[in-house]
Amino acid sequence: MAVHPSRAPRRPPLSSPLPAQVRGPVSPPGTGLVRFNSLPPEHARTALLHCCGSVRWAQRVADHRPYPDTASLLAAGDEAAYDMSQGDLTEALARESSAELGHGAPFAALLALDAARAEYERTFGHAFVICLDGHPPEEQISQLLAAIRRRMGHEIDEERSIAADELRLVARSRLLCLLDRLAGAHRDEPGDGRSAADFGLFAPVG
Repeated sequence: MAVHPSRAPRRPPLSSPLPAQVRGPVSPPGTGLVRFNSLPPEHARTALLHCCGSVRWAQRVADHRPYPDTASLLAAGDEAAYDMSQGDLTEALARESSAELGHGAPFAALLALDAARAEYERTFGHAFVICLDGHPPEEQISQLLAAIRRRMGHEIDEERSIAADELRLVARSRLLCLLDRLAGAHRDEPGDGRSAADFGLFAPVG
C-alpha cells in the first residue's frame, strides 16, 4: 500500500495494445530492470501479480518486455491499469488486503481505523486501497482514517473509479520496489511491507 494529495482523473481505455512510450532521451536500464527484463515469463507474471492482482495487467506488462528504462515500465503499468475492464478491476481489488500500519500508534486510533476499514469493506465489498507514498509513518494512520471517512460518502461507481486510480498508483510504487529487490538494493521496506519473497523472488536473479 503506498497518498497522493492530488489525483489525476481516470482516462478512458486506450485502443492501442502497446504501452505508452515516454518522450525524451532514454537512460540506460538499471540492474533491477535488466534482471526484470530477463526473468522467465512465468516468474515475471508471478512477480507482477504482487504489484497488481489483475492477471491480464500482469500478462500485458510482462509481454511488453524488454523495457529500455524504468520510466517506460511505469508508463506500461499505467497504460495497462487504464485499460483494465471492470472484471479485471474486481479481480485486482479482491487480491488486495489492508496493510498493517501504526506500530506504536495510540490504541484508540488503531481501534478507530479497524472499525472504519470494516465499515468500508462491508459497504464496497473490497479492501480500502490508497497510495500513501510521501507521507511519513507517523502521519499515515491519520491520513488513512480521514481518507476512509471521506470516501465512505461516495456512490459505489464513483468509489470504484477512485479505487482503480489508487490501485494504479500503488502498482507504480510496487514496481519500483520490485526493481529494488531485483537489484539487491538495501533500503527501507515499502509502505505495505512486501519483501523479495512476497514477489516470488526466492533466489538471486542472474
